[in-house]
Amino acid sequence: MHIRSTRRSFLRQTGLIAASTFAAPMILPSRVFGANDRISIGAIGVRNQGTGNLERFLKANTDISAVCDVDTKVAAAAVDKVSGTMAPKPVVFGDYRELLDQKGIDAVVITVPDHWHALMTIHACQAGKDVYCEKPLSLTIAEGRRMVDAARENKRVVQTGSQQRSSPEFWKAGMLVRNGFIGDIQEVHVGIPEPNHPGPLGPDTSAPPELNYDLWLGPAPLKAYNSLRVHYNFRFWWDYSGGQMTNFGAHHLDIAQWGLGMDESGPVAVDGTATFHPQKVHEVTETVRLTYTYANGVKVLCGQQQKDIREGALFIGTKGKIYVNRGKLEATPKELLDQPLDVAGLTQLTKSTDHTQNFLDCLRSRQFPICDVEIGHRSATVCHLGNLVARLGRGVKWDPAAEKIIGDDDAQAMVDRTYRAPYTHDMKHVTKS
Repeated sequence: MHIRSTRRSFLRQTGLIAASTFAAPMILPSRVFGANDRISIGAIGVRNQGTGNLERFLKANTDISAVCDVDTKVAAAAVDKVSGTMAPKPVVFGDYRELLDQKGIDAVVITVPDHWHALMTIHACQAGKDVYCEKPLSLTIAEGRRMVDAARENKRVVQTGSQQRSSPEFWKAGMLVRNGFIGDIQEVHVGIPEPNHPGPLGPDTSAPPELNYDLWLGPAPLKAYNSLRVHYNFRFWWDYSGGQMTNFGAHHLDIAQWGLGMDESGPVAVDGTATFHPQKVHEVTETVRLTYTYANGVKVLCGQQQKDIREGALFIGTKGKIYVNRGKLEATPKELLDQPLDVAGLTQLTKSTDHTQNFLDCLRSRQFPICDVEIGHRSATVCHLGNLVARLGRGVKWDPAAEKIIGDDDAQAMVDRTYRAPYTHDMKHVTKS
């Protein structure tokens, strides 16, 4: 029988539950860090957001010991960036599995297209590495659960790159909502932006010589190369991603889950409608209007290009409202923002002011990070359910405990996917460090 290992059940199994959730170490270390020990990082995927993550980990005074990218030009640029900081030149790999074989690497930072997140994270955990993986955590719901299981079974720290959780405006919004300052929650509105795909694909071509396109595809179906499907443009094709629903939705729906106290659960029903590009220049949604219903009756309305739903998250309660977006925090009544939040008796949400540093601190303490893999999985699940409803054109009933769709076999089949051979979750040849 499969037994799901959540944060709390893991603590029960290991005897680490205490009066405070974070009162004791939670995950066994691959090695014990001294106060002055530097953490060795392997960066997998170093373009776009990968460049930003590389810079953040360099700023955090870690050793970038290795970089890996399927594009040799991208990898070379990353090496130049690291070397330009007077740090030792990192070793370069074209295949992440070779990087995972390196015993001296403590953790990996995974910043690759979504269809690779699960395999790389699972394999890294099997190899004894801690993981910082970009959001959305997974491409499918079932993948996310396998990622959680791999982290728990291998006792790894896995941080999801949902960095809004480490921004003060989102923490304050969550504190006000969770502690009842706006009364009982009635609705949450979550707004996401329009797709920003560059336009019609044009003809397929041969892949450029610097790109290992077969490895870029990895577990995804084999398709001819087109420059408007790779690199950043992966985001607009179902084989690799889920559009803005799993891009900004993974941020703002994550905040909705946090504010609702649903980090280990989710909605029980999802309904709504969507539209798609009439010329099919991309596959993902153009507009959506979705309603997520939770067991307590609270509804989350998610809108893409909906005039009455602002981008960000709006919590509507019986006594007031809280709106939060990056760099913005608004309240009705305004005086709510003056409430002291460091007083006894309040529910205290985990607080971080630096998402990267929070991950590194947890490598030393072995505590769960602020956006642990279970949280990332649950928030990604909300996004995937929304896309599933958009694609099917009908609502679904969801059992968040069993993580199954109720009474709809076609919808349930979309909870997982088949990988292209020879890609698989198991990677026994990797030596654990």
